[in-house]
Amino acid sequence: MDFGLWYPKRKKISLKAYSNDDWVGSVDDKKNTRGEAFFLGDCLMSWLSKKQSSISLSTTKGKYIATTTCCSQLHWMKQTLKYIQVEFKKPIPILCDSTSVINISKNPVMHSKTNHIPIKYHFIREQVTEKNVKLDYVSTKENIVDIFTKPLPRDTYEYLRQKLGVIPTPH
Repeated sequence: MDFGLWYPKRKKISLKAYSNDDWVGSVDDKKNTRGEAFFLGDCLMSWLSKKQSSISLSTTKGKYIATTTCCSQLHWMKQTLKYIQVEFKKPIPILCDSTSVINISKNPVMHSKTNHIPIKYHFIREQVTEKNVKLDYVSTKENIVDIFTKPLPRDTYEYLRQKLGVIPTPH
């Protein structure tokens, strides 16, 4: 109740997303929890924390699935913003902390790492190839969606909360 989001007026509008998951985060059913955050400029406009529907056999698979679903949501947002004449010419960055996911999205021949991933999750490859999105590396320490996927020490939580743009409200 003492915190809120601040949305200042900006001239330049950009779109970016963060994606992550916690591999086998649920001790009960061994499913991952994925987290996503979407920014319009510097302002958080949408976020998600959701348990994945299937069990991932590897951290790479879990992060790849999470990044693909993030890409799908980003695609929908981009199309929705287009209807109100807000268009983005450059590839939209998705920040993730997995170099394996970034490499798989660029190289469709990595069969040994992707043969167990259902085909619907390769949508991200197409989006990277068409330069609609680009996957950028962000260190785990700076991946703000960790706040949505796992318990964190207090100082890390407060740091990531501030990076999300959550600020104390005046009393």
